[in-house]
Amino acid sequence: MALTKDSKKAIVEKFARFAGDTGSPEVQVAILTHEINELNEHLQTHIHDFHSKRGLFMKIGRRRNLLKYLREQDAQRYAALINELGLRR
Repeated sequence: MALTKDSKKAIVEKFARFAGDTGSPEVQVAILTHEINELNEHLQTHIHDFHSKRGLFMKIGRRRNLLKYLREQDAQRYAALINELGLRR
């Protein structure tokens, strides 16, 4: 269930703003979105896994805060990221 090194590297390369960029909000949101999707799949089969559900809610909150920050700083980057990730905002 954890994000493998190769998949994380692919996400970072796709959403990085410049070479070596791993900390921009776009990269962080993309990684969190991937992790959230994996946790959703896990919780479909393991309904009573409340510890994972708490982790999911924490990741959703972190992603929400990063998206809010990005929207306030640069609305164009925010809109592009939302469209590329397919989020419903």
